[in-house]
This record gives sequence, C-alpha cells and structure tokens, in this order.
Amino acid sequence: MPRPKRKAAPPLTSDVDSSLRSEPKKSTSKQFDRIDHLFESYTNKSMGLIDPEGIEALCKDVHVDHTDVRMLILAWKMKAENQGYFSKDEWRRGLKCLGADTLTKLRKAIQGLKQEVMVPECFEDFYSYAFQYCLTEEKQRSVDIETICELLNIVLGSEFPTQVKSLIEYLKIQNDYRALTMDHWRNFYRFFKEVSFVDLQSYDSSQAWPVILDNFVEWLKEKEEKH
Repeated sequence: MPRPKRKAAPPLTSDVDSSLRSEPKKSTSKQFDRIDHLFESYTNKSMGLIDPEGIEALCKDVHVDHTDVRMLILAWKMKAENQGYFSKDEWRRGLKCLGADTLTKLRKAIQGLKQEVMVPECFEDFYSYAFQYCLTEEKQRSVDIETICELLNIVLGSEFPTQVKSLIEYLKIQNDYRALTMDHWRNFYRFFKEVSFVDLQSYDSSQAWPVILDNFVEWLKEKEEKH
C-alpha cells in the first residue's frame, strides 16, 4: 500500500462491531481470542490501534513489502477506513474472513491474497477501494499525482506494465492537474482494458473519456512521431 501521509490517528470505536457481536459465542470466542492476541502484538498501546509502525512490523513478519498489492488487498478485506491504521474491529473482520487466527495462517493467507481479486467484480470493488483508501482527510475528493502514480504501479503495474509506465511518465511531466478524482481513477482502468497501445486507433475522443486521457493520447502520438 502507499506509505501513509502523516496525520492524526482516527478516533477509537467500540471493540466489537454489530456484525461480529451477532456471531454465536461458542463458535467464535476462542478464534477471536487468538485473533485479538495477534492484534495486540502489533498494536500501539496508547492508541489501541495498529499504526504505520505496527503495519511495517506485520509486513516483516509475513514476508511482504508494505508496497506489495497484497497489503492493500488485506486492508480491503478488513474494510479499513483510515490509511495506515487498523482498528480491532477491522482486524477481526479481515482475519475472520481469511480464516487466519495465528501468524502462520495469516502469512499463508496473505501469500494467496491476489486470488481474492481475480473475479472481475471483486477487482473492480478493490480498485475503487484503493482510491478511497488514499482519501486521508475529511471531505477530501481527490488524490495527489504522486500518490496516484504509486497506486497505479501497485494496483495495475503487474497487469498493464507498459501502459502504467507510460501513464506515470505523462502524469509526472504534465502541469494541468495536481490531483485526480475517482472518475479519473476509474477511467484509467477502463482505458487500459479497452484501448490498444499499439496504434491507439481504438481510442475515440468523442466518447466520454476525461480530458486528461485525451491529452495523454495526444502526448503518446507526439512521442511516437519523434521516434
């Protein structure tokens, strides 16, 4: 996941959310005890949350870099609301869903997390979540270009390496946008799926593409003509 910007910690919520309270106690109490014990091993005690340092320690223990897409998928499984922080409710939700109540089980589950987003509907939900997870301030609607570039590389870099590299190059040199919205973000994925980079003939600027993609295609064509 992108390295979180420095900010105040989110407010504490109750220890157990309603969806977890409704579970039969006999079948879940021991599992939750183990999940809670694991949570405490990474918790910032003064905050009652796993903070960025705790997440880095977790990454080390599960042998995954913090920039690995699987850590972002883990946050998605938890439905984590605040970048760089996991609450006990979120931790319980995610680990129960993964069936991981020990470090060994969690390490194994994380290794296979990419399978969780192989279904197109699941990936689209995860893709939207990835953008929302980067909205770190109240009423924030856009994400800065630097973070968008990191996110593109993490989320789409393995599937569309050439396209992502070109778009990141363009985003870093253009001067029209300092931040991008969810609409831009969703259209990047649609663009990569629908448009061939070989000749760009499948790109129709009369369709409902955002202006930044019109400009990107023009930049690509100009770049190609120079070679």
